[in-house]
Amino acid sequence: MTGPVGQEPFEGDDRLYSPTRLAGWLQEVNGPERMPPLFLSRAAIEALSTGDLLRYNDRRVVWHANIGPIRTPQLLALHEDLREVVESNRQDSDKAKPAVLVDAYPGLGKSTAVREFGRDYYREQIVLRGETTPAGDRRVPLIYIALTGNTQIRGLNAAICRFYGLPDSGDADTLAERAKDAVLSMRTAVFVIDDIHFLVPTKANASSVRMANHLKFLANTFPVTLIYVGVGVRARGILSEGESPDQMLNAQFGRRTTPLTLLPFQIDDDEGRHEFRNLLLTIERKLVLAEKYPGMLADDLAGYLFARSSGHFASLMTLINRGCLRAIRTGQERLDEDLMDKVKNDAAAEQARQEYVAALKAGLITAKPVKPAVRRKSA
Repeated sequence: MTGPVGQEPFEGDDRLYSPTRLAGWLQEVNGPERMPPLFLSRAAIEALSTGDLLRYNDRRVVWHANIGPIRTPQLLALHEDLREVVESNRQDSDKAKPAVLVDAYPGLGKSTAVREFGRDYYREQIVLRGETTPAGDRRVPLIYIALTGNTQIRGLNAAICRFYGLPDSGDADTLAERAKDAVLSMRTAVFVIDDIHFLVPTKANASSVRMANHLKFLANTFPVTLIYVGVGVRARGILSEGESPDQMLNAQFGRRTTPLTLLPFQIDDDEGRHEFRNLLLTIERKLVLAEKYPGMLADDLAGYLFARSSGHFASLMTLINRGCLRAIRTGQERLDEDLMDKVKNDAAAEQARQEYVAALKAGLITAKPVKPAVRRKSA
């Protein structure tokens, strides 16, 4: 279907790919940085033709939906810890490399943060070592796979093969050997395995023991650093020591795994309030709304946004993204409480909302810093 007479079809700025496939992962790694739409005044927006207005608003919607990743103190700390483990794992292949478990509450952006680390690491390795191996194969320093609720050993091996674009036929052992050949030939150094909690049942059984043994097999036979990402994994005891067979497997896993986490924003002290304010200022600068103004988020909506997000980054970004869409569609071109009250958010954030609202109104908590930020002197 073509567009209006005299106009080219407009596909929009959406980027559709799967990071669990090599082609998609390369698009995430090598894709150009998004550029914000041109900022237009209300008068300039009103002067646009119908077609130009539709295209301008479409670009703004896609832009607001893809703001980030924002390099918050939490994200930078996680990246530093990941880098320390990965870069120190230079053991020869006859030694198992220690793994990492990034375990945090849902909605904190841990998968996004780990993929951002993976993207940086991938780029650095290509700059350092080149796009091809000495044998002439494509160099793939890091792969990313995500598990499902029914992933078994064969499914995990098949997911690794599918990432590389290899056939996923055969039994678990055949797939494992196929994946191993790809790892060695493409010089892969890191596996990111997301949603690892799907492999950690709340109660140990034969299937979970086999999977624990398979993770041990991967660590022993693949010369890679395993970065697991999940929710509530440590609480299920996988890193704890014990006497039962499944607990001994947990102990072995725990001895080889470094636990990391990603914390929500908090406003219990001024340090946390300043961090939250800096986040809102950063987001505010990125919004493309004709009537936005300095302090729209960081001053006038700080408490409101914290109450509606509970300090969880994903909930906050969903709320702001949808608010911007409503501000564009209604022609308000700015965010305020009246508009934001009409925006729906995720169930967990809405459930915690009233408690925070009550505490803010009672003066028990505040999102605004009490003291000015302390500026550190440069060396």
